[in-house]
Amino acid sequence: MNHLLKVPLLAGRAFSSSARQLRNKVPEAQKLFQEDNGLPVHIKGGTADVLLYRATMTLTITGTCYSCYWLLTASMPQKKQ
Repeated sequence: MNHLLKVPLLAGRAFSSSARQLRNKVPEAQKLFQEDNGLPVHIKGGTADVLLYRATMTLTITGTCYSCYWLLTASMPQKKQ
């Protein structure tokens, strides 16, 4: 029964005001994404964004071509043996 009394105490410590304060990074991100440097917004985040964009586009184009191939294959009449 003693362990039931500790739960509210531990929960109170986890959410107390003495917890580490997080720094607001939103103004820095706004400056980065609003900067007029000629880049599209989806790659302004740096190298990781460029790699993610290229991987996404590669998968999308590959998947579209693969789907079109099988759609074309399924639409062709089958040869009788």
